[in-house]
Amino acid sequence: MSSQAKYSQPDENGYYGRFGGAYVPEMLYSNVENLKENYLKIINDESFQKEFNTLLKDYAGRPTPLYYAGRLSEKYGTEIFLKREDLCHTGAHKVNNTIGQILLAERLGKKRIIAETGAGQHGVATATVCALKNLECIVYMGEKDIARQAPNVARMKMLGAKVVPAVSGSKTLKDATNEAIRDWINNPNDTYYLIGSVVGPHPYPDMVARFQSVISDEIRKQLKEKKGTELPGYVIACVGGGSNAAGAFYHFMEDESVQLIAVEAAGLGVESGMSAATTQLGTVGVLHGSKSYVMQTEDGQVVEPHSISAGLDYPGIGPMHANLFATKRAKFMNATDDEAVAAAFELTKLEGIIPALESAHALAVLGKIKFKKDDIVVVNLSGRGDKDMDTYIKKLQS
Repeated sequence: MSSQAKYSQPDENGYYGRFGGAYVPEMLYSNVENLKENYLKIINDESFQKEFNTLLKDYAGRPTPLYYAGRLSEKYGTEIFLKREDLCHTGAHKVNNTIGQILLAERLGKKRIIAETGAGQHGVATATVCALKNLECIVYMGEKDIARQAPNVARMKMLGAKVVPAVSGSKTLKDATNEAIRDWINNPNDTYYLIGSVVGPHPYPDMVARFQSVISDEIRKQLKEKKGTELPGYVIACVGGGSNAAGAFYHFMEDESVQLIAVEAAGLGVESGMSAATTQLGTVGVLHGSKSYVMQTEDGQVVEPHSISAGLDYPGIGPMHANLFATKRAKFMNATDDEAVAAAFELTKLEGIIPALESAHALAVLGKIKFKKDDIVVVNLSGRGDKDMDTYIKKLQS
């Protein structure tokens, strides 16, 4: 990526346009500064890159396939490719980032790892790499999410992680993040906070985006091989905090011929009061250490989000995405709970692939865009649907 990167990399203070920065309590200042001063030096080091790439290949199972979805393409009258992040070890893209950050934590000498999780995929991916590296792992998860993502909770415990329920607020991802930050404040010396999305204080959004950028790097190479061009017409991904979208968009952001489409969770409808469509409902504010769009009241109280998918149930959005929205570089769309579920069943029946509810939001907008027959459309299938079977079964029975 060139030094002229306008969208994909922040300035030296961690800002993408007017979004980002590091708004942290004094107790965490030295931790965040230490990370900021060292992360690029560490991750650009040859031995780091070698270990990172080896683990991505031999442990996570990369590269993931770029699959031409023939029957889905026929239905929508265009060429649709699915980037199969659901085939990654642990079942989602999350492991790309946890491998990167665990290697970073190791090199910083941290022995205790904490994380927050919504859908549980980041929690599982964190617990997985902690088991691999024999590190203590504590995962904070909203009580509500623990109930709706039971298989992932079981996996984390089997991997040796301690799962701590967040019982305040809406008992979802925002509250789990609050608890993790509180833990970090209380244990600043031996603890590394492994954030799962492109949120949080600088350098986290940049760091997570870099680790996830392997997705778009592979898409370019795979498209070249399949279609003779590295550039698709469209890249579509769901967005909560936005790590899978950041990864899928990263190496296309500076190529303005590629239409980036971010799909937020509309829940029961954008105006229903039960939604997580941050760019439609949010105003500029600070959440979890960075300036971005936040769903909040006039006096700055966070409005509780809602989505059928635990991974999109977040009242903010990463600062990189806030800038893509503000500059109109990406088009932000949304899908309701019902639209996402319908899209999940459609993909399952047409292609024999059960997607995660999060990824189903990205699929749900295919019918809302006027594609041309020869358009190349890449949808980032960020995760598999095993964790959502309970929700799907209930829909089948209703």
